[in-house]
Amino acid sequence: MPVATVNGLSLYFERAGSGERLLFISGTGGDLRNKPNQFDGPLARAFDMISYDQRGLGRSDKPDLPYSMTDYADDAAALMESQGWDAAHVVGVSFGGMVAQELALRHPRKIRRLVLACSSPGGAGGASYPFHEIGHLTGEARAKHLTPISDTRRDDAWASANPETYAKVIALTSADPFADEPGRREGAQRQLEARAAHDTWERLPQIAVPTLIAGGRYDGVALPETQERMAARIPGAELRMFDGGHLFMIQDRTAVPAMIEFLTR
Repeated sequence: MPVATVNGLSLYFERAGSGERLLFISGTGGDLRNKPNQFDGPLARAFDMISYDQRGLGRSDKPDLPYSMTDYADDAAALMESQGWDAAHVVGVSFGGMVAQELALRHPRKIRRLVLACSSPGGAGGASYPFHEIGHLTGEARAKHLTPISDTRRDDAWASANPETYAKVIALTSADPFADEPGRREGAQRQLEARAAHDTWERLPQIAVPTLIAGGRYDGVALPETQERMAARIPGAELRMFDGGHLFMIQDRTAVPAMIEFLTR
């Protein structure tokens, strides 16, 4: 099992592909055991790509202490160093985009080109949906609550008109085969607490690498207007909106190719 010892903990990671180096930082609850994942798409065929389970998640260590966004950014930088990477392109998705913002601010020389997908800066720039406030919801109840938020087109009227599709969405998003693992709930909660404190808004103008802001037009988690504010805040940043919700990278097949085109310029 590929594990890197960084910052006093073991991080599980995977690596695939060839070409320019790419670090992919996944979102809330990211676990590489869940398939399909980022290694099953075009990015892993276009780059020498590393992705990993962040602290508190998946097969990585789950230390019994509070986590901060700076911890997550320093973990990413240390993982790169452990693999001999002085710099790489970085794609951060959702929570991973928050980590990537901190990485770009704390370790600017580590990043060549940056993609922030369906993410938020926090603070005055706007936060993503407050997952930390719905910790009491699990399984099907959580899936039903988040479905019309993840994609604002999937409201009650849509669910009534598309009962079979709605049932499949709920079944897929409510399943967690690893829910009973020791430390899983605690690690996930610590991630949400760090996420709630995320705020890079005032520092975003310090990001000096070529940056693409990508979002879904129907995303109720990381709002379209938040993507617009981020793009205006980061010097020279490009903005691309795609046909989808929070999962626009899956819903709109033009999204990932557009990211690849940006990264390989």
